[in-house]
Order: sequence, then C-alpha cells, then structure tokens
Amino acid sequence: MTQNHGVAILGCGLIGQKRSKALAGAKLVVCADLDEKRAKSLAAGFPGCDATTDWQAAVRRPDVQIVVVATTNDALVETSLAAVLAGKHVLVEKPAARNVAELEPLIEAAERSGVQVRVGFNHRYHPALLKAHELLEAGELGELMFVRGRYGHGGRKGYDREWRANPALSGGGELIDQGVHMIDLSRWFLGDFTDIQGFAHTYFWDMPVDDNGFMLLKTAKQQTAFLHVSCSEWKNLFSLEIYGREAKLHIEGLGGSYGVEKLSFYKMLPEMGPPDTTIWEYPRGDNSWALEFAEFLEDIRLNRMPSANLFDARAALAVVEKIYLESGYDYHA
Repeated sequence: MTQNHGVAILGCGLIGQKRSKALAGAKLVVCADLDEKRAKSLAAGFPGCDATTDWQAAVRRPDVQIVVVATTNDALVETSLAAVLAGKHVLVEKPAARNVAELEPLIEAAERSGVQVRVGFNHRYHPALLKAHELLEAGELGELMFVRGRYGHGGRKGYDREWRANPALSGGGELIDQGVHMIDLSRWFLGDFTDIQGFAHTYFWDMPVDDNGFMLLKTAKQQTAFLHVSCSEWKNLFSLEIYGREAKLHIEGLGGSYGVEKLSFYKMLPEMGPPDTTIWEYPRGDNSWALEFAEFLEDIRLNRMPSANLFDARAALAVVEKIYLESGYDYHA
C-alpha cells in the first residue's frame, strides 16, 4: 500500500516543494536542505515530518523507502548514488547529472542494487502529451516523419546570477535545462537519435552558459526532430508538432504562464485538402507531477524499470554534450 512508503525529499526549493504536494499517497517523513530554514518551512506543512541539513542521515533513515532528489545539478548524482547504495528507490530530477560520464556510476550502482530509479521527466505526464502518445500507439498518425518543437521562457531580473547560470553547478544553460525535456519527448515519439547536430549560444544574458539551443536530430530511419529552446523567449512558450503520413498532432501550452494546454489532431482525408480536426483542451492545473509519482509507486510495486529512467537521461545528456562540445562550450567539471 502506498501509505507504507516513507519519502525523503533532498532539496527544498521550488521543485522539492512541487514534489511534496504530489506524492500520490506516500508519506513525506523528512525534508533535507543545506538551508535549514527552507527545510523547516517545507516540513512544517506535513504533520510528523522532520527537517534536517544532514541529507546523508535523511537517506539512511529506516522509515524512508523512497528518496526524491531535487538538488542543484552538481549534487544530483552524489545524493542519488548514496540513496541507491542505502537500498532506497530514487526519483531524481532531470537532467540526473551534468554529463554522461558523471551519470555512469549511478547507472552501474542502480543495476547492481535492484532498486528502481526514475528520472523526473514529468512532461510525459501532461494530459495533452499522454493523449498524443495514446493516438500514436493506436496508429492514428501512420508512420512518423518528423517533429518540430519550441520551448522557451523569458527569465527574470537577476536570472544570469542564479545557480543555473553557474556551469559548475548546472553543467550548462538552456540546453541542459529545458532542452532535455524536448529531447526526451522527441525520443519518446520517434525513438533513438543516431545523428546529432546543433548549436548552442549565449545571445542575451550576461552569463557563461548558453541561453539558446538549436537541435537537428535524426533517427536511423531519418525521422527528424527540429528543436529550439530559449530563455530569451520573453513570452513563455511550449509547442510540439508531431507529423505522421496520415495525421498531425500539435501540443500547445503547459498551463499557467505557458497558456492553456491544448492538443489539436489533424487527420488527413482520402482526398486530402483541409483535414478533419479534433481539439482537446485541458484547463485544469498541472497534475503531471502526481501522475508521474503514482506510476513510480507502481514501478516499485511491480519491480519494473520506470518508463523514464537513467538510460533515457543518458541519451538526452549525450545529445546535449555533443552540441555543447561542437559549440565551444566545455562544461565538464
């Protein structure tokens, strides 16, 4: 039963707070953060939940079965690895590491341990994307040809002085931040990419990491993902178009400042011309975090590898790393 799962959250910032509200019946028993005030603030909302600055002690607690890792990118592997070695199941936020080499020891430890490790690619659980994948699996699009995606936000005052702008902490800029979501979603629809091309650049922000990333990714069958991610978008934007030989899907918005989440399904007619069009709108709040965690509890119950796992993280990081190196950014610690 899910209520028997005790959860530790490591990192009590914005994402840790979101995770705390989406545990799908599991119980938050301890919050850990280097900032004691922040740990106590999050723990205060959950009766009987402890707060600590000692994340290692939190991981070792016998009443903790699941560890949620929501730290800065430089600490993702260290904390996740400690949790795995302590025999705990782990949900680690994307990108799971700063680069492929850093991720490898965690993959090896997870394979040896027998625990389940899920990577927080929560975008797969947005309703429009779930519906789009369902239509794909049902054969409604025919053979896929390509996808076109754009994802961007406008930053905020001081954005270039936050931790994400420090390559030692983040491992990169926009490409490793929002970019890994777009890479993961494109792989979810098209499969593995065997040809990776792209360019990352800093156009606007006064920071040593990229603020825009451009990708041209191809599968062995030449199915292509044409992607752009940006933190100089000014008006927040999410758009993913999936083109099949028989139909097209267009996902727009993620709720909130990104606009109402919507899926448009354009079905080609035998005579071609204007397609039959069906539109779904999802105006309710973002439930992707809770849906993702509920599936993780099922992964644990069934002892199955999560659908968004460390191998997916490695594939996304491989794309990011190649484009960074080709663009003159060497973020390796």
